[in-house]
Amino acid sequence: MTRGAPVKLKLTDIAVAVVSGILTAVAFPKIGLPFFVWISFIPFLFLISRLTPGRSFLTGWIAGTVFYGILLYWIPAVPAHYGHLSTIFSLLIYLALILLLASTWAFFGFVFSRIHRKHPAAAFFAAPFLWVAFEYILSHLLTGFPWGLLGLSQSRNLSFIQIAAITGVYGVSFVLVLFQSLFVYSIRASKRPPFAFGLIVLVLVHLGGFLSLKKVPEGKGTFTAAVIQGNVSSDIYWNEVSPKDILTLFEEHLDLTRQASEKGAKLIIWPEFTVPMCFTCDDAIYQSFKRILSQFVQDSQCTLLLGTNETAGPPGRELYFNTALCLGPDLKISKYAKMHLVPFGEYTPYKKVFGFIEKMTHAIGEITPGTEPVLHAFKDWRFGSPICYEVIFPDLVRRFAKKGAAFLVTITNDGWYGTTSAPYQHFANAVFRAVENRRFLLRAATTGISGIIDPYGRVVTESEIKTKTFLTGTITPSIKLTFYARWGDAFSLLCLTISAIFFIMSPLKRRP
Repeated sequence: MTRGAPVKLKLTDIAVAVVSGILTAVAFPKIGLPFFVWISFIPFLFLISRLTPGRSFLTGWIAGTVFYGILLYWIPAVPAHYGHLSTIFSLLIYLALILLLASTWAFFGFVFSRIHRKHPAAAFFAAPFLWVAFEYILSHLLTGFPWGLLGLSQSRNLSFIQIAAITGVYGVSFVLVLFQSLFVYSIRASKRPPFAFGLIVLVLVHLGGFLSLKKVPEGKGTFTAAVIQGNVSSDIYWNEVSPKDILTLFEEHLDLTRQASEKGAKLIIWPEFTVPMCFTCDDAIYQSFKRILSQFVQDSQCTLLLGTNETAGPPGRELYFNTALCLGPDLKISKYAKMHLVPFGEYTPYKKVFGFIEKMTHAIGEITPGTEPVLHAFKDWRFGSPICYEVIFPDLVRRFAKKGAAFLVTITNDGWYGTTSAPYQHFANAVFRAVENRRFLLRAATTGISGIIDPYGRVVTESEIKTKTFLTGTITPSIKLTFYARWGDAFSLLCLTISAIFFIMSPLKRRP
């Protein structure tokens, strides 16, 4: 190819990229065929190991676009249905998002190919470091969106994912890419040792996980907890709902709460804003709810964690906070305000650029972010309560554990996504947060999936979507810190550093 000539791809190259993207996507919930992610990168790596960096960039972008296009197929319906945006504009937002996310695949292909041109063997050993480096960047770039991290596809492969207690979910991605990369290298170089090394790593990771699963969760003060799932539709516009109907919803949740208390639950979790509540507001209905709940916790000696919308500031200039509010039997209240808000849902990021979207829809909130992870008290223990979207961010959640949380609670409203793959993918993230921090995790979702997950990722109990129910389970608190909870993304930063070294060194030696 002459200098300045356009980069062109063959149809076979495009087909291979598409196949890799499809195989990777179907490994994730709700389709849930996790085996395919063990082979999905093999055709992709064969392809980019024989292409120029420019062509590898394009094939990576195609593969990534197909992957995210399938994984996030549910996104266009949300702004169209709830934001009343046109179908075309909703599709344009969706396309822009998946193209942006797919750029991580594109840059992975480019850097891999660049290294491979001068150091063929080194490129295959560099591949897992490169992949984790780009996953880490994806988790923090702009507002961050680590929804499709490769390792999340393995949330039910319990013996494999125990490595996350050291590396976070990124370590699972690392092993997946390492195994396939060394397989491709062994085939291309006609050498068995690289693939044998990959197999040894795979066996050791699974063996370590298998031994971890034999352990019994340590800790004292075991208790019974419950999560409430009221199955309240996200189609409700609260300013159009009568106080009588709101009171009915409240009483339905209170009835489920009483049933959970009768089953022995002493900590009971309500989902994110399943019933309009505001303890700091003067409205009569909110103050009535506060009095009723205060009486209930005194009579039952239960502790409630509630999703509320709290306010602060002078009249006319109020600030609104998406809040997890804890009410104890002694009537003490603690409040955690959501720190990482949903872009274009709870606020408009980079208003100078995206302000026009805010003018086209009334669905974007004006929520103020919290500033720190606040812990709540239950008996002699403290616990953390990341809210909804926050549970997809490993480093954010581990901050609660490092601060002293003995178990984790997450409240969410996944009703926006109906029965699509989104609630299942969101739940898979919660499994990893439990494993990374070796903490029990309770999840209360407005329409599902609610559940209780043990410190090793085993789902103790979970609900069906679109059902009204409550779940109870036995929780064992723990304050021991995992390597990941203590040191965070040290492994990912190491991968980022090694990737940078590979990239810098790549042009220093010509390929024979």
